[in-house]
Amino acid sequence: MAKECTICGKGSLMFGKLNKLRGKYNPAPKVRKYPNLQWLTIPKDVRNKKFTKLAGQRVEACTKCIKTLSKPARQKKQKEAPKEEAPKIGA
Repeated sequence: MAKECTICGKGSLMFGKLNKLRGKYNPAPKVRKYPNLQWLTIPKDVRNKKFTKLAGQRVEACTKCIKTLSKPARQKKQKEAPKEEAPKIGA
């Protein structure tokens, strides 16, 4: 099983650690960093487009996608009608 987010595809990265040893030789080891993946079941009534194809399934997702899933879906803004000003009395 690959250590990769099912939703966004985030996977592992290689990092090289730099040691400053002032002229002494010490090759820095490369370290593989993995995303923080968690198992979760995506609800069937999800509204976000990113999650609709996986609705009702148990997937391994990164914490960023889990945070996005918990947020409410964005609503399209409706254009408001211009407000009418009340007539001024006594002027």
